[in-house]
Amino acid sequence: MRQFGLIILLLLSLTANGQQRPIQSLYMFDPMLINPAYTGTQVQLSTTSIYRNQWINLEGAPKTFTTSVHSGFLRNKLGLGFIAAADKIGIHEDVSFYGTYAYRINLDKTTSLSMGLQAGFNNFRSDFTKLDLKNPNDPKLGGTLQRLNPNFGSGLYLRHKDYFIGFSVPYILNNRMLKIDTTLFGARQQRYYYLTAGITLPISDAVQWFPSALLRFQDKAPLSMDINSTFVLFKQVGLGVSYRLKEGLVGLFELQLNDNFHVGYAYDFTVSDINRFSAGTHELMVNYRIKISRIHRGLECPSYW
Repeated sequence: MRQFGLIILLLLSLTANGQQRPIQSLYMFDPMLINPAYTGTQVQLSTTSIYRNQWINLEGAPKTFTTSVHSGFLRNKLGLGFIAAADKIGIHEDVSFYGTYAYRINLDKTTSLSMGLQAGFNNFRSDFTKLDLKNPNDPKLGGTLQRLNPNFGSGLYLRHKDYFIGFSVPYILNNRMLKIDTTLFGARQQRYYYLTAGITLPISDAVQWFPSALLRFQDKAPLSMDINSTFVLFKQVGLGVSYRLKEGLVGLFELQLNDNFHVGYAYDFTVSDINRFSAGTHELMVNYRIKISRIHRGLECPSYW
């Protein structure tokens, strides 16, 4: 119960500073999770699932599952897709579904600019019956609460054959997540701004280096930043490391099994006080891609990014 109490204190701190959205370590293998303008960039039909089990052995710790599906259409001038996600922490569960759209303009033979939109909803549910309360008859902390919130967002994505730059605000509305009593507290999802950039640097015929970075700006919260460095061997195996500001290091691995399947794994080394209770964080990714001849005939599909 000491560990569960720690999670409850964490939740209370989130309600005071704005509800945090899940942070994933393998987002660079599914950029559509943070920028709708990426929709269709892979040209072919692509589906990616990521499961994150945060703070292993800590009762009530966050668990996140996301699935995205997208494809290019009309000679890759536009992209269509959707994102489904389930995020659970303690007694709270957030299930969401968003449709995504991107329109792509070719600036020259090697550079394109995509403008993206997404819209959908989050269904937030809290089950207070799972709490071990000293006063089980407290009307403010009993039963279950549920709230359906619509939202929308947008983004830009500039892609060159050797680099990319993206900016997005995927969730614009600051929706209320939980309201127990107007005199007590309420939680809202605060707006995030994402700025991403990366470059491809060939080291040799067999090795490529992909340094990249992600900046997260959130209303009323400190700046968050990831610095990533990934080496790809023979265009099949990716090995990398990420540094997350104030949170620690992440080890990354990706393997292209064949033209259709990619798998990935990340391990977060926790450096905060939570490491006294947790064995770190595991994250798994599976990606499947397939070229549909009637839609993608004659189009080149990128093998990476």
